[in-house]
Amino acid sequence: MTTLVSTTPRTSGARSRRLSVPGWVPGATGLLVFLLLWWVMGAFGNIGTAAGGSSAIPTPFAVVGQLFDDGFTFYWRNASVTLTAAATGFVIGNLLAVLTASLVLIAPWLEGIATQLAVITYCLPLIAIGPVVYAVGGQPMTANVLAGLSVYFVTVVTTIQGLKSADRAGLDVITVAGGSRLQQLTKVQLIGAIPYVFTALKIAAPASVLGAILGEYVGGITRGLGPAMVAAQGNNVERLWALAIVGVVVAGIAYAVIAVIGRYATPWTRR
Repeated sequence: MTTLVSTTPRTSGARSRRLSVPGWVPGATGLLVFLLLWWVMGAFGNIGTAAGGSSAIPTPFAVVGQLFDDGFTFYWRNASVTLTAAATGFVIGNLLAVLTASLVLIAPWLEGIATQLAVITYCLPLIAIGPVVYAVGGQPMTANVLAGLSVYFVTVVTTIQGLKSADRAGLDVITVAGGSRLQQLTKVQLIGAIPYVFTALKIAAPASVLGAILGEYVGGITRGLGPAMVAAQGNNVERLWALAIVGVVVAGIAYAVIAVIGRYATPWTRR
């Protein structure tokens, strides 16, 4: 009798195993590559000219050293002013955006006007209208307004999309029960739009920080990340970079806080 031998190649352990990589590895790798490139450009490059004829790109070690030299109090004293302006603009801008989107659902003929208004606010060059706002209301109104304008567009557009994505069956139930258009909005559409709103808020949080910093550049105040950057750019490039990093960290924390709140506020969206 002839014995048939299977010629199918065997993999290790009779089954190929996929290499699993923790989710934090790609992000950590990207950060390390960025820091390495930054160090190379700071240590061996000669890009631009800063105060004293030094390179305009300091090494990460020089920036960290400046952070420790200045101390937490210096950066918090300036970052807290910027955060206050950003938070004010964030709250007011997003409230107006959600209100605008809600009005569109109540009166659909307003959608064209609301969309055009949102696009106009998005297209406005903030650094150009800052002096105009400052001439009208001074500081801190300038930082507040620019922070609010930075968040209005994305929240209006995303909220309208969320309100339109409401469950059709839920709307029909309220209609059959004799409910009004306002009840459809509050009991179905607003609840269904909550995940969309938090998505917009996550994007709007860092944008409000940027808008507040741009508003501070106009002048009128002596504290804030904007004025501190203006003061540092002429005589201390390490402090300038440190302030920029603090601004990035503040914006990142704002994004993370909204993301965590949104995760717990909309448990039905978890997978």
